[in-house]
Amino acid sequence: MKKENLQMLLKITARISTYILQRRKRRYERLYFNNMAKQVGIHKELSRPSSDMAALRNEVKKARHILILSGAGISAESGVPTFRGAGGYWRQYQAQDLATPDAFAKNPSLVWEFYHHRREVMNSKTPNPAHFAIAEYEKRLENVGGKVVVVTQNIDELHKVAGTNNLFELHGSLFKTKCTSCGEIKENRDSPICEALRNKGAPDAGNPDARIPIKDLPKCTSCEVESCDMCFVIGTSSVVYPAAMFAPQVALRGVTVAEFNLEDTPGTRHFKYHFCGPAGVFVPQALAEDDSN
Repeated sequence: MKKENLQMLLKITARISTYILQRRKRRYERLYFNNMAKQVGIHKELSRPSSDMAALRNEVKKARHILILSGAGISAESGVPTFRGAGGYWRQYQAQDLATPDAFAKNPSLVWEFYHHRREVMNSKTPNPAHFAIAEYEKRLENVGGKVVVVTQNIDELHKVAGTNNLFELHGSLFKTKCTSCGEIKENRDSPICEALRNKGAPDAGNPDARIPIKDLPKCTSCEVESCDMCFVIGTSSVVYPAAMFAPQVALRGVTVAEFNLEDTPGTRHFKYHFCGPAGVFVPQALAEDDSN
């Protein structure tokens, strides 16, 4: 089958699957709300909600503790792909197919491609008027002793960029990584997050998986600090954190640390070796092939 025909078939299949899922979702939503209505004692059909903006604004003026729940729709208005609805696929996958620990365990390369694509997309996206209105209202309400709480399902951080402070990100953030070994969570905005993912993650159906070896995928620096048996510190001032604490942590484990720098640094006294001069002179000597081999 030609590549063009395969892509068309995948798109048609995706649309049919999405339509079926949407119908099922609406049905389950009706059943859920009907059950909830019975539990709280509402036994009759509710009338259609009002669209009277003036009436709503009057109630907003009186409110002092507002909860705002946001989902993919608000980010979609900033041009962020939702991976939901018609055509809402990355390649042939829906987001929920990849956003699970099981999916990551089975194919970490594929999942990293998916999230790398989403991270790179966000480099060109900005908050929209809804994001800014929420952030500005939060500040106004705080000034009169009120409170706004934003609970979002989105992982794009657009609420944060807009200025929202009281924010709960239910599903985390594209720009925070969690080590599957030690559990450490860190902010990471590197682009790309690792060299092996550069120019990877194209979303079109039919694009081949990169199949990146695990050794080339993003690593947890803390785990590397805890497992190495030698450390070279080359051309760094050892004053910028968190990197500045890595080599001293290694040295505290009794591991040999060799520093190569043009001058002493705050970390020099913690290390077993220090070579003052150009890295291009001393590092090749340190790593030269042993003549005895």
